[in-house]
Amino acid sequence: MFNPASSFAEQFFRAAGAAAQPLAIEVVAARIHDAAEMDAAMRALTRESGVGLMLPPDGFTQAYSREILDLTRRHHLPVMAQTKPFVVQGGLISYGRENLDTYGRAASYVDRILRGEKPADLPVQNPVKFELVINLKTARGLGLEIPPSLLARADEVIE
Repeated sequence: MFNPASSFAEQFFRAAGAAAQPLAIEVVAARIHDAAEMDAAMRALTRESGVGLMLPPDGFTQAYSREILDLTRRHHLPVMAQTKPFVVQGGLISYGRENLDTYGRAASYVDRILRGEKPADLPVQNPVKFELVINLKTARGLGLEIPPSLLARADEVIE
């Protein structure tokens, strides 16, 4: 589910579809423009079995995280996001960059700029640390069993 006004979200959707294809998983876009369209999109998902919701890491999903979580609970849908706070608030799983590392490296860039380096001369950096967070309480509420092998790989398990 994403807002099509976000160019990043469209790229995320295409990448998810490409990654899912060899696994025989169908990725279907729920393009929504505002909070009013969320409920209808989730109702449509519940008509199918074995479905879940995956959210891109963009401002739209962050701005509406509370509404999204409320609707996923109401419609009994598992949701995966990119950020740990989403899982702490009740999402099922997140896998994404580890924010403390990213912020720490950003601070070193601020320091370098304040010391006179030109931002254009600094190399672009990608995240190097990622974290997997699983909410077992949410999994139990959805009637899902998380495989032990996945739990063993998790950086944090919320019980």
